[in-house]
Amino acid sequence: MMSDPQSKRHARYFRRDEAASYLTETYGFPVSRAWLAKLATVGGGPVYRKAGRFPLYSKADLDTWAEGRLSEPMRATGVLAD
Repeated sequence: MMSDPQSKRHARYFRRDEAASYLTETYGFPVSRAWLAKLATVGGGPVYRKAGRFPLYSKADLDTWAEGRLSEPMRATGVLAD
C-alpha cells in the first residue's frame, strides 16, 4: 500500500518536550523530555526523525510506542491456582 504524499505534507511533529507532554496527557503515564532523550541513546523509545540537530516525533509514532507499552486489560493482579 502506498502512502499518501498529502498526509505527510500536513503531518504534525513534536519536539521532545512536546512529545513528553503529549504522552503524559494522552496515556496517563509519566514521560519526561530527559527520559525520551535517554531512550533515544540506549534504545527502546519511540521512533523519531531529525531536522538538523532537533529530534522530531510524529503523533502516530508516539501513539504506536505508547500503546505497545500497555498491557492487555486485566480484572485482577494475581494468578489463580487451578
